[in-house]
Amino acid sequence: MPSRLLLLLAAIVLVPSTALAQKPRERDLQLPIGGTSGPLDAITDVAGVEVGHTTLVSGSGKLVVGTGPVRTGVTVVHPRGRNNSDPVFAAWFTLNGNGEMTGTTWVQESGLLEGPIAITNTHSVGVVRDAIIQWEVSKKNALQPWWLPVVAETYDGGLNDINGFHVKTEHVLAALDGASGGVPGEGAVGGGTGMVCHGFKGGIGTASRKLPDAQGGYTVGVLVQCNYGARRDLRIAGVPVGEEIQDLAGCIANSDPLPPNSGRARCNEPSRGAADPAPALGPAAAPADTADVGSIIVVVATDAPLLPHQLKRIATRVSLGVGRQGGFGGNSSGDIFVAFSTANQRAWFNDAPVTDVKMLPNDRITPLFQATAQATEAAITNALLQAETTTGANDLRIYALPVDRLMTLMKKYGR
Repeated sequence: MPSRLLLLLAAIVLVPSTALAQKPRERDLQLPIGGTSGPLDAITDVAGVEVGHTTLVSGSGKLVVGTGPVRTGVTVVHPRGRNNSDPVFAAWFTLNGNGEMTGTTWVQESGLLEGPIAITNTHSVGVVRDAIIQWEVSKKNALQPWWLPVVAETYDGGLNDINGFHVKTEHVLAALDGASGGVPGEGAVGGGTGMVCHGFKGGIGTASRKLPDAQGGYTVGVLVQCNYGARRDLRIAGVPVGEEIQDLAGCIANSDPLPPNSGRARCNEPSRGAADPAPALGPAAAPADTADVGSIIVVVATDAPLLPHQLKRIATRVSLGVGRQGGFGGNSSGDIFVAFSTANQRAWFNDAPVTDVKMLPNDRITPLFQATAQATEAAITNALLQAETTTGANDLRIYALPVDRLMTLMKKYGR
């Protein structure tokens, strides 16, 4: 086997959706976020939904464009599973549009989502989109003569060699074909590998909320790729975690005084400062701790029978969950959300001239709004809890949220 291929294989980490979390999740810690989670506390609690990741990690030290270090990947969500091409009713919403989610004009026009949703880094949207088309063509899932995939992004240029274009077609195909049910991988996996959230290591998180039988027993599942927010604004279950944990700021894990890290705080400096001084934005910079810089992509799934205009209402409620966590949709943040329903199967296909669909009455939809906000907050929290401290390009180190200190704060604030 050629050495180049061996290196490529060594850099690919496929994260199975059934991988067991080794760090506690929000449900394990009994954080008072509200609502009742489904059995998995994941988007895959909505029957049929499958998630796949390809994680790319290689190299260390100084950034060499095209070589690394590499801290990136791709995450895919199949609404009805990878073997079921039946479209779902869907809608999307943007809280702030400094970002990208392809295919949304057709989602808005048709009210339907065809195929998977993918999330990656900002400069890999194109290759991921094209790879999905290749995958769909190979499956012969021809609903139209053309495909308009939904692919979203957040920026990982602090930890990752984003201009090296390391996400390739084979990585996307691996995530598409490797998707499964169960609890998806969280934290620094897939598209979330190089992401920073509220000044801590962020990435992929997921959660769910299940309504009681009296409210229909429906499930709302959420998956996020969080790469947004200022440290000082972070709140979990109402507790001002960011105000209380002001150390553990991003730092440089070397002593080299030369550019590009000259003047930046070193990890071995005990007095390197709190998280609030903003680093200069540039190729080696993480999102600034003083501004809501970065992005968050949120995918919402439900089995409730909702039509596209109702799913638009669901997608807007994601904003409330982000706000509960301390996000404000800052000017440079791409906060883009998509929601779909797995009910109303074969709404696209029907031999009859008229298709019958079911719809939840609007006066019964409020509990789903609440579940969406709660599951969003829980999913962001899980992304923070599951992420590991990561050192990437130019030895930039971003610390994970310390669970022990979080729980001390919960006790301090009576939560």
